[in-house]
Amino acid sequence: MNISRMLSVTLLLSLSFLLTPIFASSGFALTGLEIMEKVNARDDGDKQTSDTEMILIDKSKNQRVRKLRTFKKDFGKDTHTVMFFLEPANVKDTGFLTYDYDTPGKDDDQWLYLPALRKTKRIAGSDKSGSFMGSDFNFSDMSKRDLSDFKFKLMKEAKIKGQKVWQIESLPKDDDVADKTGYSKSIIFVRQDNYVAIRSISWVYKSNRLKYRKVNKLEKIDGVWIVTDAQMTTKEGKTRVHSTILRNNNVKFNQDIKDDFFTTRQLEKGM
Repeated sequence: MNISRMLSVTLLLSLSFLLTPIFASSGFALTGLEIMEKVNARDDGDKQTSDTEMILIDKSKNQRVRKLRTFKKDFGKDTHTVMFFLEPANVKDTGFLTYDYDTPGKDDDQWLYLPALRKTKRIAGSDKSGSFMGSDFNFSDMSKRDLSDFKFKLMKEAKIKGQKVWQIESLPKDDDVADKTGYSKSIIFVRQDNYVAIRSISWVYKSNRLKYRKVNKLEKIDGVWIVTDAQMTTKEGKTRVHSTILRNNNVKFNQDIKDDFFTTRQLEKGM
């Protein structure tokens, strides 16, 4: 090999070595799916209790406040959550139970206890696109999404309030998934430093409405990033139709919660 060619090869190898860490550190080294896998896998604590407020705001800005007590516990890779409504009187003793499964392709189980009927209703897959207790959140919004049901595309990097985020497009793999979740498309904004989805825009399936979700407050409690104030707003064109705020207060981890607390029997029994 002549000296000129040796110098060229050496230069190419040097450039390759120098550029490798640059490309490896780029946000686009991860795919949209890989980012969403990290969102789902991030540490969200265990054996959690919290006081929850649900604030319903109509188009005239009139507010109704509901108070709940929320309990959450990990069962292996699955998560069970139960909510008990405390007030006002018209929803008192209503209970909601979710089994959020980690297994791809396995639908989450959800049950709603209605004290006026003294009956526990299992939420069928076809009903999960419906409103959760009159709020802007669907039943499908109350648990993690099965990533195998969606196609993800990393669109670009951006900044929200000084924080670097990934902007990701999420499309349901078929009409059945769109019908079940209630959304035909979503754009999700994920913080790069902690993998928390802090904003989203969702197109309501077979509707001209859009839903805008944003995190108003994000706190680190006992080393865990927790959304303590989130808002979902439904719009039709530029008109705000309705919005809902969910606030979590008095969040505690590693509480003594028995396994049988997360059963339909306990749901009917109450706290």
